Amino acid sequence: MSETVTLRPRDWDSHPPYLHPDYKSTVLRGPTKPLLPMKDQLRQLRAPVYGHDAIGALDHDLTRNAAKNGAPLGERIVVTGRVLDERGRPVRNTLIEIWQANAAGRYVHKVDQHDAPLDPNFLGAGRTLTDSEGRYKFYTIKPGAYPWGNHPNAWRPNHIHFSLFGEYFASRLVTQMYFPGDPLLAFDPIFQGTPERARDRLISKFSLDVTEPDFALGYVFDIVLRGPNETPMETPR
Repeated sequence: MSETVTLRPRDWDSHPPYLHPDYKSTVLRGPTKPLLPMKDQLRQLRAPVYGHDAIGALDHDLTRNAAKNGAPLGERIVVTGRVLDERGRPVRNTLIEIWQANAAGRYVHKVDQHDAPLDPNFLGAGRTLTDSEGRYKFYTIKPGAYPWGNHPNAWRPNHIHFSLFGEYFASRLVTQMYFPGDPLLAFDPIFQGTPERARDRLISKFSLDVTEPDFALGYVFDIVLRGPNETPMETPR
């Protein structure tokens, strides 16, 4: 018999507001009318299950999954961690998708017209499933900073976008992972829009244990889908 789980309300004090004037896009895109509460029976529904057959052998390795005539340029990194539910238990076999800019700070997207080079061997997207302990691992290139026009001389810190479904529709999460010691964090309205007490949950931790000798520096980024320590959501774009 499957276990009955009642999800607690989200800790909204851990998440950025829908409307954050310093981040100009939220004024245009954020909801302006009261939100409609989800019915309890819908909130408790389990999310779709994604099997291993949907994941390619190199989907988790952004240093190889788009290589055409060589390795992508930039600093290789390992990003790993655990996905946990609101009670601190591992979320097993759940899909994680990431996307990011390349080492020069440019996305593979027609809307991105930043005057920085594209890398023909780097797509900037990957996906994987957590294991039986809720662990995941990506190999990638450390993304570069880029200008984004939100305010004069505005630059986004180095970051990687994460998308997770978790076990329930109500545990859906889209967030961003930042890097320790980035001086741009103090000037970024997206990061600063997250309540101060929860900002550290968005910053990965450098780990020499995760670092792979002669190959890539390692970073740990644990993700909590709900509960008192939940990872903050990405401010709506």
